Amino acid sequence: MWATRGVLRPWALGLAWSPGTRAYGGGGGVSYTQGQSPEPRTREYFYYVDHQGQLFLDDSKLKNFITCFKDPQFLVTFFCRLRPNRSGRYEASFPFLSPCGRERNFLRCEDRPVVFTHLLAAGPEPPRLSYCGGGEALAVPFEPARLLPLASNGRLYHPAPERAGGVGLLRSALAFELSACFEYAPGAPELPSHVRWQGSRFALTMDLAPLLLAPPPP
Repeated sequence: MWATRGVLRPWALGLAWSPGTRAYGGGGGVSYTQGQSPEPRTREYFYYVDHQGQLFLDDSKLKNFITCFKDPQFLVTFFCRLRPNRSGRYEASFPFLSPCGRERNFLRCEDRPVVFTHLLAAGPEPPRLSYCGGGEALAVPFEPARLLPLASNGRLYHPAPERAGGVGLLRSALAFELSACFEYAPGAPELPSHVRWQGSRFALTMDLAPLLLAPPPP
């Protein structure tokens, strides 16, 4: 969270007031059984990712740090294989799918399937944004000019892998950290117009905004 003369920027209020993780059982009313076998030698599982990038079994009654998946190898495998759900099953309720052989892992999300959790900026390499607990194995180049603060929900977005919709959410703590780099045009306090990063000043392109309203790519 950042302030100017003691006043919190309006779009940041949503970050400060974002609700905690919410427990949704049964995929919002969709009927399924974890591990069900709709056809021979095929299993189906159902997952949920929250706005902090934590992955859960969808029907977990409690969704918090204790109950989320933490194994890096599993998380890397799961999110590397993530793609739009074109299986013909549960497409409306679980818009993403992570296939593993004959196993179908369906995913729905509170906001976006990719949630950036850490900025990897140490060492001589260009900075990268890591997502969903995968460390360096799940990371994209950091493009400060393409950060997108959205006034409607107070959240911050950044380009993500195209197969996962092209736009990822920054978790609240990381968004607060980067918001200190924003600049605002005179008379326009609602949204930033520029960002300063490593001694350079960039105009925010806002080019990701149309993707937030578009369906996931086929």
